[in-house]
Amino acid sequence: MVIQPKTRGFICTTAHPEGCRANVRRQVEYVKRQPKTQGAKRVLVLGASAGYGLASRISAAFSCDAATLGVIFDKPASGSRTASAGWYNTAAFEELAQAEGLYAKTINGDAFSKEIKEQVIQTIKSDLQTVDLVVYSLAAPRRTAPDGTTYSSVLKTTGEEYTNKTIDLKTKAVSEVTIPQASEQEIADTVKVMGGEDWLDWMEALQGAGVLAEGAETVAYSYIGPALTHPMYLNGSIGMAKRHLAKTAQEITQKFGGVKAYLSVNKALVTQSSAAIPIVPLYISILYKVMKEMGLHEGCIEQMYRLFHERLFADPVPVDQEGRIRLDDWEMRPEVQEKVSAIWKELSTENVEQLADIDGYWADFYEMFGFGLSGVDYEADVSADLPIPSIAH
Repeated sequence: MVIQPKTRGFICTTAHPEGCRANVRRQVEYVKRQPKTQGAKRVLVLGASAGYGLASRISAAFSCDAATLGVIFDKPASGSRTASAGWYNTAAFEELAQAEGLYAKTINGDAFSKEIKEQVIQTIKSDLQTVDLVVYSLAAPRRTAPDGTTYSSVLKTTGEEYTNKTIDLKTKAVSEVTIPQASEQEIADTVKVMGGEDWLDWMEALQGAGVLAEGAETVAYSYIGPALTHPMYLNGSIGMAKRHLAKTAQEITQKFGGVKAYLSVNKALVTQSSAAIPIVPLYISILYKVMKEMGLHEGCIEQMYRLFHERLFADPVPVDQEGRIRLDDWEMRPEVQEKVSAIWKELSTENVEQLADIDGYWADFYEMFGFGLSGVDYEADVSADLPIPSIAH
């Protein structure tokens, strides 16, 4: 079939297998051009099919020469429906890793479930014996707990309503949006989904099964951002979940002797998660323009390579006063934020194309789904049915 992008809200409902392969190959080639990293050799990546999770897996494999086991929750092609971008990304990753003799297996299913935890543990026991790094990069709108209860997360404030600028990326119209206040139940449910409870469950399961290597590390990802996003992010319902995630990092380090857990605070980037948050896409489009002009812009792969090469395996690991790795250091430079703030005050529908990088935002958005990549013939007839080598399909 000839596959074209079809969007609904902040997601693309189609994905292009050749475009996703080109996107993964571009990230792999970036890492291969960089100096090698002396780091983990057996890595479990939870949430490995896109964004920071995929970039983490690529960095582990092609910078550390690590064996990687990935957990994804993606759909293969079915009838006239394409597979998800994460499915195609994973197929491309495994193909490229195995071509270089690197172990790469993937388990497809709900990472919150007990069944997937047990399947991962059995795979580690049979293939790797132990893992020395666990990357926790899950981003989900809901979670079904072991007792069968399903919790849903919300993107709301925890204080008063918050009103600020936002953008309709399709029409490029700048308007105001009001973020409503979350109830106590909504906050608690968001913490259940996006907090550290499942991260701790994973580490307890791995430790209990004896598949965590001595001196193993684990890392989860977070975001802080500037003051203008704080009411609906840092101090919002999702921020409460991220605070719980930070506490969980400390709990894991204290609970498991020799295991060190870190929270990596990353840069604002176009991901399926960030695209859903009001105000943030407009902020990102301004940030992109400023950081590109200053020569400081990084995408997911540049961020994760820097995490692996400069931070995670350093001795000691460089952290802030609260023990967090700060990969948002370039984004939060005063000179960057001063320029972003000045533009934010001036921004309107009339000048948004001059003051913000809307085209750059859209380019990154479509690339997530395999569209807009150079060297790909998007008019060609391609098969949407692409197997992941290690998954029976």
